Amino acid sequence: MNLCIVGTGYVGLVSAACFAEMGNDVCCVDVNPTIVENLRQGKIHIYEPGLDELVKRNVAEGRLRFTTKVSEGMENALFVFVTVGTPPREDGSCDLSFVYQVARDIGANMKDYKIVVDKSTVPVGTADEVRKLIGEELKKRGELIEFDVVSNPEFLKEGDAINDFFKPDRVVVGTDNVRTGELLKALYAPYARSREKVIVMGVRSAEMTKYAANCMLATKISFINEVANICEQVGADVRDVRMGIGSDHRIGYQFIYPGLGYGGSCFPKDVKALIDTARKIGFEPELLAAVDEVNKRQKHVLSKRIETYFAPQGGVKGKTLALWGLAFKANTDDVRDASSFELIADLTAKGMRVVAFDPVAGPNTRAHFKGNDLLTVVDEQYAVLEKADCLAVVTEWNQFRNPDFSRIKATLKAPIIFDGRNLYSPQLMADLGLAYFCIGRPAPTL
Repeated sequence: MNLCIVGTGYVGLVSAACFAEMGNDVCCVDVNPTIVENLRQGKIHIYEPGLDELVKRNVAEGRLRFTTKVSEGMENALFVFVTVGTPPREDGSCDLSFVYQVARDIGANMKDYKIVVDKSTVPVGTADEVRKLIGEELKKRGELIEFDVVSNPEFLKEGDAINDFFKPDRVVVGTDNVRTGELLKALYAPYARSREKVIVMGVRSAEMTKYAANCMLATKISFINEVANICEQVGADVRDVRMGIGSDHRIGYQFIYPGLGYGGSCFPKDVKALIDTARKIGFEPELLAAVDEVNKRQKHVLSKRIETYFAPQGGVKGKTLALWGLAFKANTDDVRDASSFELIADLTAKGMRVVAFDPVAGPNTRAHFKGNDLLTVVDEQYAVLEKADCLAVVTEWNQFRNPDFSRIKATLKAPIIFDGRNLYSPQLMADLGLAYFCIGRPAPTL
């Protein structure tokens, strides 16, 4: 099939490469000529394991191409996917200006029947507005061309997006047109060979499904973090509690790892957007509001613990923190709403120097904190330990899971680890002579 994908961000580029890999002809559109030229040469601008090889192969084999012109991308396409960003506004609402501009561009350039697919995460009712805007542009041209607008939300995990695309749990398609639903089923058939995975529903239900899914997962994260904080006060071990509740198949083990809260491009934005949607219709979403508040609070747990530890020593001012992990989670360079950024902001505001390392998110962090002289981002994992008063671990990269503890102890000024992801055993840390502070677990006495 011939596809046009408008937007070469995380969702757009992954979708384009994966569709092309299955033999489809895909043309990606981006307004940035530098990005387009780099992509033509196989140079990608985002980090996702395996994506660069996938892009290079499909460009070389002629199934994937890039342009800055919507008209060129749409020319032979049956499906036009909208995968542009929907960033949050200051009030938490969703900025749909990019989506609406694409809708106008489609209407201004359409020559024959198209299935317009909203894959960007958008509030309920957006497809109706997209349909209206396309119709207005066609009317300006004096054209009467048939088209459909479909909701097809993405469910891709950063760091494992390619696997998620090739082996989806489900593919949600929102349409009231039976023919359109069958065409989407045919497009996604190669990714659902073992069983039927395409779920067809109404457009508004599909739009709501995306938000409901992400808000449910965010709720689980905030819940276990709340439980972890209670565990610390009552002397319970949240790891044991997690095993106890996760063994119940109705709850499960996924997304109940305590830590420093959720971040990234989806959960924070989508929780706030659904809260905003609810309030606009006069409904107060008390549970979602609590999920958001718990997450905001959790991002400061580690910085408060570090401040408390050093308070008897005159506070954190003038001291140095070694920091492992900057991305909001492992296997991505995404630092949007990263817990590490809250930690850095909290501690440098109190005069503490931070020396940080991340396998891929260093450049994004340097750009964000440009002008903060108390932050240094280095390119070697153990270099952060030199002259540091303690170590904090914030992102669960595999290379942090079993480090050289003897080297850590020997290099730090004092053998202290603050673990925001519960990567290590408190008993092992005690046996090694390391003071260890984690989330929701009692620390054995050295």
